[in-house]
Parts: sequence; structure tokens; C-alpha cells
Amino acid sequence: MAQQQTDKFKKIISHAKEYGFIFPSSEIYDGLSAVYDYGQNGVLLKNNIRDYWWKSMVQLHDDIVGIDSAIFMHPTTWKASGHVDAFNDPLIDNKVSKKRYRADVLVEDYVSKIEAKIEKEIDKASKRYGDSFDEKQFRSTNPRVKSYSEKANSILKRLGKSLEDENLADVKALIDELEIPCPESGSKDWTDVKQFNLMFGTKLGASVDTAMDLYLRPETAQGIFVNFLNIQKTGRMKLPFGIAQTGKAFRNEIVARQFIFRMREFEQMEMQFFIPPGTQKEWYDKWKNNRLKWHLALDMGKEKYRFHDHEKLAHYADAATDIEFRFPFGFKELEGIHSRTDFDLSNHEKYTGKKLQYFDPEQNKNYIPYVVETSIGLDRMFLAVFSNSLSEEIIEGGTSRIVLKLPPALAPIKVAILPLVKKDGLPELAHKISRNLKWDLTTAYDEKDAVGRRYRRQDALGTPYCVTVDHQSLNDKTVTIRERDSMNQERVSIDNLTELIGKKVSVKSLLEKLV
Repeated sequence: MAQQQTDKFKKIISHAKEYGFIFPSSEIYDGLSAVYDYGQNGVLLKNNIRDYWWKSMVQLHDDIVGIDSAIFMHPTTWKASGHVDAFNDPLIDNKVSKKRYRADVLVEDYVSKIEAKIEKEIDKASKRYGDSFDEKQFRSTNPRVKSYSEKANSILKRLGKSLEDENLADVKALIDELEIPCPESGSKDWTDVKQFNLMFGTKLGASVDTAMDLYLRPETAQGIFVNFLNIQKTGRMKLPFGIAQTGKAFRNEIVARQFIFRMREFEQMEMQFFIPPGTQKEWYDKWKNNRLKWHLALDMGKEKYRFHDHEKLAHYADAATDIEFRFPFGFKELEGIHSRTDFDLSNHEKYTGKKLQYFDPEQNKNYIPYVVETSIGLDRMFLAVFSNSLSEEIIEGGTSRIVLKLPPALAPIKVAILPLVKKDGLPELAHKISRNLKWDLTTAYDEKDAVGRRYRRQDALGTPYCVTVDHQSLNDKTVTIRERDSMNQERVSIDNLTELIGKKVSVKSLLEKLV
């Protein structure tokens, strides 16, 4: 099973490069570790995911507005936020391979292998019992599965407690007790666990002597907090209200891996929802449900998602959970929902000496609002959508096709226009149709190779619809429209194309599921 997952992941990475979605950064210089560029199709898919998030978060909510804050911030910002003192990863070195790893990731990967054994048992039982199989009952009654689950939960609980208590010696002891080997050398000879700060340092100023030490922001949230009063006053916002933003963040990840899942330069989509103190539990639950609904609207499978409550809470939180997605390498964090209390605004008030309070006219008093945060990695969301969509199918005649079944609203190209042959006026009509559709849809024009090969090419790109222009089109102004997933074809009027395709690929089709 592990080998199958590895092989699938390799195919995902290969497909992403071959079809212009993602390239290694600076590839002609042999690349830069854990840094990637989005190609001509990747940038469109990425933009569409961001657009879906932004419209669902800002456009559909009267009480949420958006901003775009700077990457550079005053350095004291990160002292106030706790990042200077607490933004660390526990690292461990293997004495034989000389490789450095995140200690918590080593343990989590060990647990992932236990979870893979559970899935294997479930797969076997599902095949054995067929339609009568009750997975929930099997998980709770099968001795082997129960034993695996108890072991996994026990390990994660101990890891969480040790990290929360900053008991790095026990993290090392746990790795030793589990006999976790170095992934490269197989050696179990480890150093002690040490903390490593993840922020990238830089300088601001023309002179070395007078330059100010700065950090590249490790998250986008602080740009929202320092602008809280600016937004509240200029927007005349009343609690509860939210501020959203998307943008680049930077973390000096030592164990940057799994393609674009964990990178050193990445993009976040975050929203901070400001609320009266004492209401955080209610809003925390609301945003958990709201965000899961957003994911499920993409129809990628309810079973692919699960909530994972944090054993170890961040220094600012009184509750936290992750929405985990089943990536090819197992369930991993996709989005975080955190009840941040008043930690951020209180600390910025303390470090600046400026009041960051809200006057509540109903209570007739000033107070520092509490915050519930939703934070999702755009690159991780890209990987979730891309990896879930790629498949190989056996079709009629015993041949196979590679198809990228992207949600139509997110697909880079919405429709490809294909003249049947490169003569008899068909290319001219096809170009005219393409020009007309471009006002509303992202289109592609393709006249090279047989039409069947062109269909396969568009399938692999994730294009939901292909429009074929043939000789009949010249006479009756109709074309053949082919749907990617079913491969069904039908004859439609050229005049109806924009409306017909537009309805099926519009982001509105997703947003309507959220209201």
C-alpha cells in the first residue's frame, strides 16, 4: 500500500510538470529545494481556488471585508505576536546520515504507518463483506483495528503533551522507544531534540551600519491585527465582523518535503473574525461547520475530510482544530480553525502603548475583542484538488485515458475549441467561436492531431468541455459539445454555448451550495 501511494504521488508530480501546472523553481540552475513555480495552467487553477475562497468569504458576507497588508512589518510585531520566542520546530539529527529532521514529523510519520495498517484491514473487510460492511462498527469492534487505534492515539497524545510542556527530552525518549529509524540511513542513533526558529531574517536600509533587522512574515494574520482599528473605524464595522486576506508567507522549514505540501515560500488564505469575549465557543463551532461546508461543496468526497482537535494548543489559543484531507501520503492538515482569544490585540496594545479596543454601544463599554481564525494554505488546497482529481481510466475498447477531473469551476481552461480539420473554413469558424467565448470563459484553441488525441490532451489538462467544429457547423450553426467526465456528446447551437457552458463552470455553482 505504501508503495502504491508513493507511485501515485510520483505520477502527480510528473503530471503537474508535464502539463504546465508546477515547475521546480530555477530549474535550469538545478532548482532550489522546496521552492516551486506555477506554470501557465497552474496559475489559473491557483487563481480560481483563491477566487472561490475570496468570494465565499468576502463577497457573500456583509460582515467580512478584505485587505492586502505588506510582507515587511515592524520587527517588534513578531515579538508581540510570540513568533520571536515561540515560533520553533523541534529538530533532531541522525548521527550516521548527518540528516536533520523534525522530531514531531518523525513520530507523526510513524503513526501514519499505523493508520495505513488500519486502512488495509478496513479495505480487506470491505471486500470480504461487500454491501453489508459497516465500517464504523468494524473500527469499534475489530481487535486488531482497536489495538492499532489505541496505539496511534496514545503516541499522539504523549507527543502533544511533551511538546506543550516543552519536554524535548521525552520527545527524544519517545523516538527511541518506538525505535524510529532515519529514513535515509536506517540508523536509530539520534542526537537530543533542540528548538529551531522558523523565521527568515532580512535587513531594511542601504547601509550595513544603519540597516534595520526585519523578518519575512511567517503568516498573514498579524497584518490583519495591526490594521484592526483602521478597518473598524474607516469601515464603521460593528462586532462581530471579519477581516480576510490572502498572501505570501515564509518559513525556514528544515523538513520541507512532499512537493508543494510543505514549502519555504507559500500562500495563505486567512480570515480573523472579531467577536465579543465569551462568545468564542459559539463562533468557533459556526466557523468549523462553515469551512467544512466550503470544502464539501467541491464534491471531492466527504470521506476525504476529518477534524483533528489539537492536543497541543498554540500559545495564543483556547481551542484549535484542523480540517485534515486524505492526501496520497495520508490524512494531513489542510486548514486550521483557531479560537485565538484576545492574545494578539492585547499584546500589540502592550508593545505599542496604543489602545486597540472596541467601543460596544450595546454594553456601553470598551473592550479588546476575541478572535476566531480560519487559515488555509492555498498551495495545500491546490495539491488536495489536483491529487484528488488525477486518475487513469479504462474506457471503451479497452484503451485507457489520463483524466484530471477538476471541479469545473476551478478548472484552468473551461472550454477547448477544436476544428475537425484544418481546412474548408473550419479553423476560421472555430477561431470566431473562441473569440466570442473569451469574453466570459477561459478558452483554448487546438487544431493539431486527430480529434481523439486532442480530447485526451484536454482530459489530462482538466478541461471540462470540448467544442468540435465540423462541416455541419458551417450549414446549421451547431457544434458538438463533449463533457470531460462522462465523455457524452451532444449537438448544440453556437449561440447557446456561452450560457450553456457558463452555468456549469461558473464559481456561482459552488457559492450557491454555501447559502
